[in-house]
Amino acid sequence: MAIGIVLSVFGLGFFCWLLFTLAVYALPFFAGLSAGLAAFHSGSGFIGALVVGFLVGVTILVLGQIVLTAVRAPLIRLIIGLVYAVPAAVAGYQLCFALAGIGVPAASWQHAFAAVGALVVGVTALARMAVVTPPSASHDPLQGTAHAAVDLRSHDGRG
Repeated sequence: MAIGIVLSVFGLGFFCWLLFTLAVYALPFFAGLSAGLAAFHSGSGFIGALVVGFLVGVTILVLGQIVLTAVRAPLIRLIIGLVYAVPAAVAGYQLCFALAGIGVPAASWQHAFAAVGALVVGVTALARMAVVTPPSASHDPLQGTAHAAVDLRSHDGRG
């Protein structure tokens, strides 16, 4: 009985983590899902649909990060970040509203929890997209990377 309760708690925690991750990456996930379903309905089969969906989802995520890295204008970076964060916030709102409906009977509190959840998921999506740092303005290609922090000179005084 105790093992069942512990496994249920871990299973519920894993399920919540998975839902949160899918909400954060809502745009690439739904783009991949849509492409996979379109490929399946056009006759590609199950494996072909999985491959197409995965490739489209990864491509959308990587292209967004590359464009966010390449662009230096803060307004354009914000707009690109919002393109990924707004669908994540909507998915977070729906997720939190559904989960709040399980344990919160009052509709106003369900909406309040859902709004907080939307804010958390949207900010997390924006932060995960912004993790990629923009290139520095100098001409040194190693400046601003992890390699620039490594000093290859000897520290024992011999040069």
